[in-house]
Amino acid sequence: MSHAAITKPDSNVTAAELECDLLVLGGGPGGYSAAFRAADLGLKTLLVERYPTLGGVCLNVGCIPSKALLHVATAIEEAGHLGACGVRFAAPAIDLDKLRAHKTGIVKKLTDGLAGMAKGRKVQHLQGVGRFIDPHRLEVITVDGKKQTVKFAQAIIAAGSHAVKLPFMPVDERIVDSTGALALGFIPKKMLVIGGGIIGLEMATVYSTLGARITVVELSSGLMPGTDRDLVKVWEKKNAHRFDRILLNTGVTAASATAAGIEITTSTGEKETFDLVLVAAGRAPNGKTISAEKAGVLVTERGFIEVDRQQRTNIPHIFAIGDITGNPMLAHKAVHEGHVAAEVAAGLKSGFDALQIPSVAYTHPEIAWAGQTEETLKAGGRAFQKAVFPWAASGRAIANGAEEGFTKLLFDTETHRILGGAIVGTHAGDLIGEICLAIEMGADATDSAKTIHPHPTRCESIGMAAEVAEGSCTDLPAARKKT
Repeated sequence: MSHAAITKPDSNVTAAELECDLLVLGGGPGGYSAAFRAADLGLKTLLVERYPTLGGVCLNVGCIPSKALLHVATAIEEAGHLGACGVRFAAPAIDLDKLRAHKTGIVKKLTDGLAGMAKGRKVQHLQGVGRFIDPHRLEVITVDGKKQTVKFAQAIIAAGSHAVKLPFMPVDERIVDSTGALALGFIPKKMLVIGGGIIGLEMATVYSTLGARITVVELSSGLMPGTDRDLVKVWEKKNAHRFDRILLNTGVTAASATAAGIEITTSTGEKETFDLVLVAAGRAPNGKTISAEKAGVLVTERGFIEVDRQQRTNIPHIFAIGDITGNPMLAHKAVHEGHVAAEVAAGLKSGFDALQIPSVAYTHPEIAWAGQTEETLKAGGRAFQKAVFPWAASGRAIANGAEEGFTKLLFDTETHRILGGAIVGTHAGDLIGEICLAIEMGADATDSAKTIHPHPTRCESIGMAAEVAEGSCTDLPAARKKT
């Protein structure tokens, strides 16, 4: 048992059916990571999760199944590209049943693995919906409708978020959120995506490749809000063929279900009927759904729970991690926060002090960025140097038909340390890790430029972008000398 100083429940509290050192509410990537780490550190851990399997939204109906489908979509598109190279394939024949089974099999393989790791660590998994009774007890409504009480010394709230619903939308199987879209009920001829963010555009990629024509409605002035425009422009040019229309600065004000489809009215007064409507208008935290106030935990009006760098809430023995603590709502952020919370609960000195949290749009091509963006640096008035290496000068990218991409690095003008970076192109999400590490290690342009990268690869574009900053790149025309 760890030597952690665990806050003991009040002796006057009514006896509970289950007791533990640490309760984790929510079994998503952050929740199960926190539970596993706590168990490894010697705490008797109980994890409450509404799904029958661990992994939460991300693994069961989010990140993983969507990437399985995006992989298939990318393979179909790559096969089409090979036609220009002299290798022609027949038009794809889509078997939805087999495609769904493929996706389900991947999810099952991962959830089975998590179940085995939980068992090996002796982490108890209680399926149900949990709500706090007081600072040391949680009531769980199990799948059979029964109530079970858990008494805990410490707790980690990892209750995540939910898809935003539009109140005027009728209940109809032809109107889906991301979970419903991943079910692949049918392939529509005409599909509307409400929300031009990453989730909406990823699903648009899948359905478009399978044969749907796409229209996107986005409230803001550009797709993928928060992403540098130069990155998005590359994606837009590559994906123009997918869309009938992209309506920016536009909202949806009404919807009705008809025999012909879902009739949508936009904020500009236009009406159009679609076979399938995906509502991808963002996600909202679940802070208001867990009766946190009964435990004394403060929840903001929007449903977020504020924490310190040790992930503690205003109640010292209760921690919070993941989507419920604020943006960005990303699984990898939740995992790191979960490790911090578990370590602090076990008495270790730990804190969340990341210099960067990467983001990836798993579209085709992918867009990935880490650290500061041009938009945030300009908004903050910070001086920076931008260095770009176009993939049109990359032998590997040209050989693979990916020359539309580029790698961009942003450096502090005084220290020359890297502040941020971004990549648009094939496998950008796999390449961004080097930039993440460079930011965390405080690397400067010379560090990256002098690091020998393998050739020919797309990852060497990072070193070459750093050479551009140094003025030493020999894979681009010589820079004009200033007079």
